[in-house]
Amino acid sequence: MTVSNSLLEDLCQVLPDLQPQIYFKSSLTALSHAIEDLVLGAIDQPLVIANFQQECFYRQEIPRYEKIAQHTDQVYVLAVPETDFGMVSTPYTTIPFAPNDKLAQEWHLIVIGQLYSACLICREHASSVDSGLLDQVREFQGIWTFDPQVSIQAARLLLERILIYRPELAPKIQQAHKRYRLLQQSQIQISRNNTLRIDLKLFANRLVTYLQASQYRLLEAYRTIASKERKERLINAIATTIRHSFNPEEILTVTVRELGQVFSECRCLVYIYRPGSQQQPIAYESTPPALASLKGEVWSLASHPLFQTTLSSSQTQDENRWQTIVIADINQDFGLQSHRELKAQLVRWQIRACLLIPICYQGTWLGMLELHQPEAHLWTEDDVTLVEAIATQVGVALMQAQAYRNLETLNRQLVDLERTQSNLIAIVGHELRTPLSTIRVCLESLITEPQMPLELQQTMLQAALDDADRLRKLIQDFITLSRLEGGLVRWQIEPISLQEYLDLALSGLESRHKLPKIVVELPHYLPPIQVDGEGLIEVLTKLLDNACKFTDKSGQVTIRANILNPEEVDPASKTSVLKITIADTGRGIEPSRLETIFERFYQEEGFLQRTVGGAGLGLAICRRIIDNLGGKIWAESLGKDRGSKFHFTVPVAVPIS
Repeated sequence: MTVSNSLLEDLCQVLPDLQPQIYFKSSLTALSHAIEDLVLGAIDQPLVIANFQQECFYRQEIPRYEKIAQHTDQVYVLAVPETDFGMVSTPYTTIPFAPNDKLAQEWHLIVIGQLYSACLICREHASSVDSGLLDQVREFQGIWTFDPQVSIQAARLLLERILIYRPELAPKIQQAHKRYRLLQQSQIQISRNNTLRIDLKLFANRLVTYLQASQYRLLEAYRTIASKERKERLINAIATTIRHSFNPEEILTVTVRELGQVFSECRCLVYIYRPGSQQQPIAYESTPPALASLKGEVWSLASHPLFQTTLSSSQTQDENRWQTIVIADINQDFGLQSHRELKAQLVRWQIRACLLIPICYQGTWLGMLELHQPEAHLWTEDDVTLVEAIATQVGVALMQAQAYRNLETLNRQLVDLERTQSNLIAIVGHELRTPLSTIRVCLESLITEPQMPLELQQTMLQAALDDADRLRKLIQDFITLSRLEGGLVRWQIEPISLQEYLDLALSGLESRHKLPKIVVELPHYLPPIQVDGEGLIEVLTKLLDNACKFTDKSGQVTIRANILNPEEVDPASKTSVLKITIADTGRGIEPSRLETIFERFYQEEGFLQRTVGGAGLGLAICRRIIDNLGGKIWAESLGKDRGSKFHFTVPVAVPIS
């Protein structure tokens, strides 16, 4: 048998002056506990009736009702059963009722003693709030009071409901009627007079204590939410930077700045680090005022053998991650005790606790992210998870930045390739067509004009031979550059004399007409140089050829050489080099093009407006050869018509004392 009407409605019909109000669940919980504490603090044996709606709500309060049952034998607990409610023996009486009973939507607590009474009668009120998400703000409509008339009427109505579900309890309920005189109106009046004897101070203190505890829990919840919000903001800020920037410096700067705001008491470091790589000074750091800055210091805890071994052997099951090192207190870390120098270094920089998080991407180690605490600190799982998430974001950012730089480089290479292709088609087409045209004209003239004077025939043949030689040199330059770029040249490095090979290069110029004055200014003694002879001849020939082509007959080409000590070239080198300079007084080079002239097919003049021939491969070949010989080549010029100087270095064969 079930009951479909509401207890609150029945009570309001009996007592029409009642004015139900709206309460939140958290308020009713506080009131219920305060009323229950009246029972626990009293010396009599009151009647206690509680309706918990569902068994799941009742299970949360079982310990309290076991204590209440120690004070009185008249305790009745009602709920919709979900498991074995009503079947298990308890020190109080349990009454299961049907799920479709209106009691399933109501919350009741009635206490009636010899000298006091209290009751709370409510039913769940329809609300727009999702109670599954916010249980404490579920709304109830009802009343709570110390009025004995209301309490006794509510107890009488609820006991009638209990008899419907548990008729075998009639003797016990009859005993309750007699003990508390629930049906006698005179007792109601007496109870009203005794209401003032309730310990209102106890009730108020318990209620305030519960509300304060609820407020504290709410405050802690707000703090947790605020903390999570700051951490979410941090990750979002870094992610936003990643989306809008491909600059590694900006990404790392934002990372330490945002980390410093969340971990305000920590020193935060981010640095590029790869196992076995050279350590770099710290450039990205966020440090609180109380801690000394490590910026500019050469620092890497990860490179220390203690951490290196751990990090190098601790890759997790996820191949994209390396294990984080967490130290709560260096004084309690047994691994650090055997490394006194490392511990002294940590003490010097006020590091008592630290986090070391590798920055990696797809199993590749890119850098380190570190947090330093000046005091012992127990890092929480949330802290570690947050910093690991940031390290992951930074790893992605660095790889994206690297990919972007690679893409830019590739784009530049594609542009250069396109320009080279255009130059190749234009220059080579011109360079091939011009001599071929000359050769064809000369040969056709010789065939069609058999009576041509012998002297003119010789001129025609010489012109054809000159242009054929020009074609041969062009094709040879293509082959040479291709072999150099493909690494197909076999170098025979040996000690040779510069003077000897310079004479060979100069002898090749003697057949040319209209040469400028060539001056050789070499020291009295030059040590042998360690180079490939054929490569050196190629470089000298092309540089001298260029100098003579772009210098008038009235000008001058000067060849000089001098020894450079190791410290003048590279402080890390122990080998002296010989610097050779070929200077001319010719047309010069614009300073902005001093590096460009070494590119393939570069032409300072348009190929149709050039006053001298050439495919623009000579200087590119020279640079390739000198690079392979372990030297450097560069040009100097003050500008147009102010001459130029070409320098290159080669190693000497023996150390210079």
